[in-house]
Amino acid sequence: MRRRVVGFVCVAILTLHSNGPVRAQEHDLERVLDLIPAISFEAIDPPEGFTASYELRVRQNIDHDDPIRGAFLQRVFLNYRDANRPTVLVTNGYSRANNRPTELSQYLGANEVSVEHRYFGASIPNSLDWSFLNLEQATADLHSVRELLAELLPGPWVASGRSKGGMTTIAFGYFFPDDVSASVPYVAPLQTSLEDERIYAYLRSAGTPECRSDQQAFQRFMLRERDQVLTRLKWFAKGRGWTFEYMGLEAAFEYAVLEYPFSFWQNGFDCGAIPESGIEDREAAVDRGLEYLDAVVGFSLYSDQGIEQYGPHYFQAATQTGYYGFETEPFVDLLEALPAEPNAAFVPKGLDARYDPTLLMRITEWVRSEAKNFIFLYGALDTWTSAAAEISPESNSIKFVLPGRHHGDATIANLSDENRERMRAALEEWMGITLCSELWSGR
Repeated sequence: MRRRVVGFVCVAILTLHSNGPVRAQEHDLERVLDLIPAISFEAIDPPEGFTASYELRVRQNIDHDDPIRGAFLQRVFLNYRDANRPTVLVTNGYSRANNRPTELSQYLGANEVSVEHRYFGASIPNSLDWSFLNLEQATADLHSVRELLAELLPGPWVASGRSKGGMTTIAFGYFFPDDVSASVPYVAPLQTSLEDERIYAYLRSAGTPECRSDQQAFQRFMLRERDQVLTRLKWFAKGRGWTFEYMGLEAAFEYAVLEYPFSFWQNGFDCGAIPESGIEDREAAVDRGLEYLDAVVGFSLYSDQGIEQYGPHYFQAATQTGYYGFETEPFVDLLEALPAEPNAAFVPKGLDARYDPTLLMRITEWVRSEAKNFIFLYGALDTWTSAAAEISPESNSIKFVLPGRHHGDATIANLSDENRERMRAALEEWMGITLCSELWSGR
């Protein structure tokens, strides 16, 4: 098949901010947006490389199968270069308060449409029925946005998201395989249980035996010094305005200690920086340990404020997308506040969260045997890579596991030159266009 070259020369990407024609194009764009009844918009300052940007409010059905249940407004950011460019549809898994373009949009020289996930941020229905917070409805939101902007952005579309947003990218491909030419999920787990055993297996073997021993020694030290830690943590939390009515301060502390190795590997911390409690005096060691534990895990996650912020995520995990628990055996003699089988999904109180893995089991099998035109990026160090998508040798999809990379830096920029070129060639084939090679070399 003969590919078409996207209607621009490479150097044009670096010189988009001219005057005159850009303003005329922006006015034309606004006239088109005005004609879409389901969209209201406000112009915002465009990031570098884009000619215009808008914060949209898109009217979405709360239940796409039954519009009579009402609607809500979903926040969407539109970053525009040119109608002839490809478009990256960013499938966020959480709130999206800031308009930050993704690296994929930069590599593709693409427009970008970034959709905030329903029930997060500014995209919360007035009538909060949690039964409609699921992947079926969230991907229908994305499909709706795709259809509304199809005429405005007629070039090939690519879906992409990171972490939970990457999981959403995969689900979007499952429900609406014809909406995009390709999909690029970053560090996206696929889980089919509330307590993913693969995570336990990974944490038992991650790094060196010496590093794992140092991690456990640090955890036990912090638990043994619980009285001193809790005294400090109480004032630490007060100074930041955190409260702990949901689980209590002691439970929050114990959860943070158990979470520590998961977050350590997820975020790429250094084994050489684990505090050595025996070197300093006791009080200094506690101070240092508390500061370090907060840096790795983040006590705010266990505060009422953190649980409120991520409550929709925890509900999805506890009902559909799965999550993880903690192995407590090495610390059972030191734990006092946690339940017998602690889990990291902190469902908002009063909600009926019944777990059903059926959809994720179907999606996982579909990815393995049927999904096409996917490029998966994972970091070899990242805890979540233990729950990575699996693809068959017969699939045309590609899976990159980047050595020495974690949840935050498993990126296109950190691929080897050979793998970055392989990714570019695949996207060119699937999108039916020739991409600007200068954008893909040495970024």
